[in-house]
Amino acid sequence: MSDPTQPGLLALSGITKAFGGVTALGGVDFFLAAGEIHGLVGENGAGKSTLMKIIAGVHTDYQGEMRLDGRPVRLASPRDARTRGIGMVHQELSIVPDLSVAENVHLGVQPLQRLGLIDWRAMRRSAAAHLANLGIDVDLRARMGDLSLGLQQLVEVARVLFSGARIIILDEPTSALAPPEIERLFGLLRRLRESGKSLIFISHFLDDVLSVCDRLTVFRNGHAVATETCARIDKRWIIDRMIGTGHQELEESYLADIPLRSRPGAKDVLRVDNLSRTGAYRDVSMSVRAGEVLGIYGFLGSGQLELARTLFGVLRADRGSIALDGRVARLSSTSRARRAGIAFLPESRKMMLFGTEPVFKNVTIAILGRIGRLWLRPASERWIADGHVKHLHIRPPDVARLLGTLSGGNQQKVALAKWLTHLPRVLILSEPTRGMDVGAKDDVVRIVRNLRDQGIAILVVSTEPETVLSLADRILVMKKGRVVREFADEPVSKDRLLEAA
Repeated sequence: MSDPTQPGLLALSGITKAFGGVTALGGVDFFLAAGEIHGLVGENGAGKSTLMKIIAGVHTDYQGEMRLDGRPVRLASPRDARTRGIGMVHQELSIVPDLSVAENVHLGVQPLQRLGLIDWRAMRRSAAAHLANLGIDVDLRARMGDLSLGLQQLVEVARVLFSGARIIILDEPTSALAPPEIERLFGLLRRLRESGKSLIFISHFLDDVLSVCDRLTVFRNGHAVATETCARIDKRWIIDRMIGTGHQELEESYLADIPLRSRPGAKDVLRVDNLSRTGAYRDVSMSVRAGEVLGIYGFLGSGQLELARTLFGVLRADRGSIALDGRVARLSSTSRARRAGIAFLPESRKMMLFGTEPVFKNVTIAILGRIGRLWLRPASERWIADGHVKHLHIRPPDVARLLGTLSGGNQQKVALAKWLTHLPRVLILSEPTRGMDVGAKDDVVRIVRNLRDQGIAILVVSTEPETVLSLADRILVMKKGRVVREFADEPVSKDRLLEAA
């Protein structure tokens, strides 16, 4: 790795950026050396995304200086950034699922014949050579949407490289990958580093950051508070600088075994018997008790996400039964599920939120009929939303702010607030902390446990072991559509969950 005390590939100094009077970055210095993987960690809203958007040419109105190859530069647009060799792989992949692998590698830059037609043979030949150089073995004619998420991620990285990028920003690249896919991605990133590429690796998975990065920078409240070589630090060092003290329960989910305490004497609120859906899950039987958080963990594709959608009426089971309070429930639609007292927070915020509307409208949309039957009452909506914004520590605490201007983690908390306006009997949370930093996750842990203590039956499904460890009283592990293990009334660690899955 290059010496960070010498002029390097990319250097930013005194970067300051504000939105509507709120400072997102305050005098940030950041250095990226040639041929290094640099980790970026910090709370949602700490300034990571804003800095990356400045580097990628999205935000052009800021104070401070950016230098590329030692020379001052002011990027005018994302296109300008790409022409200078800066590319970004977003958390929400921008693949075209119905096109082939070769077509996805060449999106926007298809080789043409003399008559202006696409040269398919040249495209496949070029894509094959490029993927082979990266150690990616995949059928070029395969439909992109049929590949595993891990392979899709690798092809996305290849496409950014194909555009000529020498600086690659990766936003939460491992958030939905299984351990073997993560190792495959890390192998590619290390080969890219050895070839002289520089990478910025944004992640809330501290183990991943320490495993693959050379150095990391910690952001907090719009400032870069620490930069250190990864070989010299551990997770506790990072957590202390991200969130400080007072988050013992969340720290334990990262650093130690978690003692599970089930509630065997509590009443079954939701019960599932031999539930099956072809291609998703088979013969699932379980119960969720009053005042209990049941976690269901498994790798992506294990069936737990489809099971959650079935319980909210989004999908239908082929066979089996669902009962609420001992009575068979026909959850054939989401409206029936809501009337039965089931609330569902999906893994995708886009499924239930409106980015172009203010925060207060997103919070109160489910209870408008209770606020005013004949006409809307914005003042009441703002008052209700303001209480939830303060309770959930949503930042910035401005209910009139457009939802789309909030960080991903704060949008997720708004999605949770929507269901807290009228408490359900059963609350289903699908990937409730995906894309959140440890501080935001701590807020979710607090509110979920408070709801549990009010007697609500809560089901948490996730591909993140830290999520179920920090929230659950009892844990089921799913593998290839089946429940293969239950953990209850015993200490359980991340390693044991991974082994069971």
